[in-house]
Amino acid sequence: MVKICCIGAGYVGGPTMAVIAVKCPSIEVAVVDISVSRIQAWNSDQLPIYEPGLDEVVKKCRGTNLFFSTDVERHVAEADIVFVSVNTPTKTRGLGAGKAADLTYWESAARMIADVSKSDKIVVEKSTVPVKTAEAIERILTHNSKGIKYQILSNPEFLAEGTAIQDLFNPDRVLIGGRETADGKKAVDALKSVYAHWVPEDRILCTNLWSAELSKLAANAFLAQRISSVNAMSALCEATGADVAQVAHAVGTDSRIGPKFLKASVGFGGSCFQKDILNLVYICECNGLAEVAGYWRQVIKVNDYQKSRFVNRVVSSMFNTVAGKKVAILGFAFKKDTGDTRETAAIDVCKGLIGDKAHLSIFDPQVGEAQIQKDLALNKFEWDHPAHLQPAAAGAAKQVSVVRDAYEAAKGAHAVCVMTEWEEFKGLDYGRIYEGMQKPAFVFDGRNVVDVEKLREIGFIVYSIGKPLDPWLKDLPAVA
Repeated sequence: MVKICCIGAGYVGGPTMAVIAVKCPSIEVAVVDISVSRIQAWNSDQLPIYEPGLDEVVKKCRGTNLFFSTDVERHVAEADIVFVSVNTPTKTRGLGAGKAADLTYWESAARMIADVSKSDKIVVEKSTVPVKTAEAIERILTHNSKGIKYQILSNPEFLAEGTAIQDLFNPDRVLIGGRETADGKKAVDALKSVYAHWVPEDRILCTNLWSAELSKLAANAFLAQRISSVNAMSALCEATGADVAQVAHAVGTDSRIGPKFLKASVGFGGSCFQKDILNLVYICECNGLAEVAGYWRQVIKVNDYQKSRFVNRVVSSMFNTVAGKKVAILGFAFKKDTGDTRETAAIDVCKGLIGDKAHLSIFDPQVGEAQIQKDLALNKFEWDHPAHLQPAAAGAAKQVSVVRDAYEAAKGAHAVCVMTEWEEFKGLDYGRIYEGMQKPAFVFDGRNVVDVEKLREIGFIVYSIGKPLDPWLKDLPAVA
């Protein structure tokens, strides 16, 4: 029996290995992590991450050919193929701080593989890493090899949270990069044979190592660029009376462009987009490509601008102050159908409102109070470092309450801010919400999920990203 081990039981490692196990019953799959609580959760009825369809997949093969364990060294030693899916956070200090990827966890994993291995192995990069990381890993493994042979492959993930299981079952493509040597090609074929259990051969793309590593960064940069482009247009739409949804639809019907990732919002979030673009910027700078670095940096700048513009709109609309006012925050996850809060736009918006002394009442169907308080206490880029595992500081806790439903969040509030596009927010009884709010009652829709005209008929003053402005807002100074 072929044995696979994945180091890292997070958003990528857990679901990916579960699908490999369910699709390849002849392969034994072990997911290992040093976090005892995380592994205990994977072995329980309450998985550590929320992802539609994940429960069913895990329960189907857990204990049969899918195992979750903290015995990292044993499973690595026994494996034929080792996936490495550890954090590659943005560095917070030293050379490249604020841009470069921190490969501390990757290097640690490589040294541990070299220490415990007693047989030849294929080591697969599953984390998002800078171009040429494979070369560095090769050097570590080769210089500590003790006669054991290693082949390094790049197999980046292209999962979208909320649809990860569907993406794994029916991927647009599986990308495998390897050395263009006889042994390298054998390793590529070995990994290809795993995915071939369920992925059509024409969707398994094989490239050299560097192309595979760069393709992941490029894909995320292109997707984020589309979001920043439509968000830049949303600001112009508000200034001119155009409707960003109509503009995006018109643009998206062009077959050269297409409709995906053209929804205006308060800004993109998630664990990858900002981190990967900053990494791309750093790589460009290191290669003397200042103009290219500046181009990609602008994608991040527009995203930050969109979040600050939203906060400014809230404050300016409410008589230029939210001090002492209750603001309901509906949604904290970075997108619907996930409990992931990494780089969520809600963090920056909440911090901006807290800075103006607002009192926030937050509700998200999948994010609990401990996570929200922790996120609001952390500094930028700390979410993927050990500090993220520590208890939240008192900080903003006094100005923040986390409640059990949207109606409780909005009761007595001066304003409601929709920050995540959860389906349930579309079907709320906004008449009931209006009755319980302070007047004038404001709704600031950062995801364009509410029926603007219906809410205005109820009596709300409504701001929706990129939509023609409410008469109330037109009389106020322009927000930039």
